[in-house]
Amino acid sequence: MASPTYDIAILGSGPVGCALALCLADAAPDPARIALMGPEPTPRPAGQTIDPRALALNHGSRRFLETLDAWPARAADILTVHVSQAGHLGRTLIDQAELDVPRLGCVVAYDDLLDTLYAAVRRAGVTRVAERPPRPLAGSPVQLQLADGPRSARLALLSDGARPQGLHREYGQHAVLATVRAGAPVPGRAFERFTRTGPLALLPHPAAADLYSLVWCVPPERAQALKALPDAAFDAALQAAFGRRLGRLQRVDEAHAFPLSLHAGPSLLGQGLVAVGNAAQTLHPVAGQGLNLGLRDAAQLAQALRPWLAAPDAPVQPLLERHARQRRADRALTMSVTDTLPRLFATANPLLRHACGLGLAALDLLPALRKPLARHLLQGQRL
Repeated sequence: MASPTYDIAILGSGPVGCALALCLADAAPDPARIALMGPEPTPRPAGQTIDPRALALNHGSRRFLETLDAWPARAADILTVHVSQAGHLGRTLIDQAELDVPRLGCVVAYDDLLDTLYAAVRRAGVTRVAERPPRPLAGSPVQLQLADGPRSARLALLSDGARPQGLHREYGQHAVLATVRAGAPVPGRAFERFTRTGPLALLPHPAAADLYSLVWCVPPERAQALKALPDAAFDAALQAAFGRRLGRLQRVDEAHAFPLSLHAGPSLLGQGLVAVGNAAQTLHPVAGQGLNLGLRDAAQLAQALRPWLAAPDAPVQPLLERHARQRRADRALTMSVTDTLPRLFATANPLLRHACGLGLAALDLLPALRKPLARHLLQGQRL
């Protein structure tokens, strides 16, 4: 029987797929036996944006990307996070000094992160395949169908963002994204404000000290109405929802809207087939945990495969099964937090909303309650 074309094929060339390729290449005797399959980013003129998203990466994710020599040059530090509930007393403040870290996290532009990751992939010697094949079936080896002919791999690792099959929840919300300028910025401070329609986040923006990245979760019809508003009307609506903590808020670019839902499935899909990142779970953006969880998927999968990479003819399925077991707790807790918070704070029950405000006050007053949650959001559960 002919040897497989690749030892590992990674289907999906977004941030998680690139980070996974870099981790595996670092441990592989021959990085060219690892194929990263998917289109490269669209070339963009200096200063032009292709993808409008700004990404919140926690301290653990920054350290991980730095070890891969894939940290973007531009980033805005998050030193504190202010959490509040509209219309109710009670708030909590999470501070980097309390957790003894230099920062809670950073905000980077999606385009900057992907450009930096691709530069690192090119240096690593990984094989690039510009086409992403259809999802394969489990097998030994896994068969991949490409336009110029079939390929095969001992393992196929899915990071393609196709919705996983299993747990599914529609939130009845869209995330409205925009960049806004604050009249009274607070250096290093991010805001998470829970409103009746969903969470509203303002994150320090890497482009300038007075800019913030807005993630505003609202019902779909409200999202479309907000997108259509002229600047002044949008600014007034945002000011009413957020308040005056940052002074006058002014939108400086076009607003975009994306539907929000939860999809989660198993990470081990069969013989030689593993899902990571959005291929394993897509989360509500509250607390900015989706990409951070995906990067932990990648880091721990690469760690699990290190002994096998040196001897790829050895059985690998036991390593994959162990990896799937080890990832369950982190995935379950992170999904639980991001699924529960937006639904809990958006409840119409006045007693429950009052209890949420009291809960924020308790978190602020009692470090024993606040620190475990903050540490999980900071770095998740790592091996």
